Amino acid sequence: MKLLFTLLFTLFIPLSMFAEKKEDFTIKIADDVYRYGNPNIGYFSMFIVSNKGIIVIEPMNTAHSKAMLKSIRKISKQPIRYLLHSHNHWDHSKGAKIFLKEGAKIVAHKKAFQWMKNNPHSDLTLPNQIWTGEKTKISLGNKTIELHYLGMNHGLGMTAFLLPKEKILYLADLVTPNRMPFVIADFNIKETVNTLRKIETMDFTQAVFSHSHSKNSIGNKRDVIQTREFFEDLKMQIISEFQKGTSFYAMPTTLKLEKYKHWDFYKEWLAINTWTMMFQMEMGSFPWHEVPEKNSIK
Repeated sequence: MKLLFTLLFTLFIPLSMFAEKKEDFTIKIADDVYRYGNPNIGYFSMFIVSNKGIIVIEPMNTAHSKAMLKSIRKISKQPIRYLLHSHNHWDHSKGAKIFLKEGAKIVAHKKAFQWMKNNPHSDLTLPNQIWTGEKTKISLGNKTIELHYLGMNHGLGMTAFLLPKEKILYLADLVTPNRMPFVIADFNIKETVNTLRKIETMDFTQAVFSHSHSKNSIGNKRDVIQTREFFEDLKMQIISEFQKGTSFYAMPTTLKLEKYKHWDFYKEWLAINTWTMMFQMEMGSFPWHEVPEKNSIK
């Protein structure tokens, strides 16, 4: 219990501390495409301005959405036509009422919608446009965005958003550049790796990730590859340690991955990743005999 409290304190307390800082940033990524968020908090949304209205991705919560709407209005007076949800988790899906009041359609995959419906929250507004299947698209004026549901990985209904013309991807939670994954938070590691491989095949050159602590940096495909490689390297190192005779319970304090020591929370969260990976391997959700193949994408 003490360990769990410490982990939650480490993860969430800084967000409340930084929430007092009003330093929000809107960065232009490409023509009419913008990233919005506060790097002190580390949550980012994206919005696209077309000649027929605006598409917003990821409301986060009411405070975030109110501030984002103000930022949008400094750029365009076009109506907000769509608000798109990436998945079901409350830290991403609250605050949609701000854009509902603007007349936006609130869009989510069916799997995310069903969870939201069954798990109400005072700051959560249910989507009013539900989609199913693996892929759909929204065209609004001169802009088109693809919605890709790639199955089980993290949360429910996890959707990647691709602007095919601009070659820009928006991705929530699955990749946080240069930071240890927080895999105890509803991750299936094997399926996350499979999802990352699918994302690597998509045609994009820039990426907005929902979590980052960089004011100006926009991500790219290499960030996706590095996250996938981390999970694969961790699995192989666990196997190597067992082959050397390292015990199950000694593993989290013994295993090191020097390649990633420069990542944020390396000291704090490497053990979390090791525990989670070992248990998922032991339970058969990421079988020991599955040795990852090297991906040729660079």
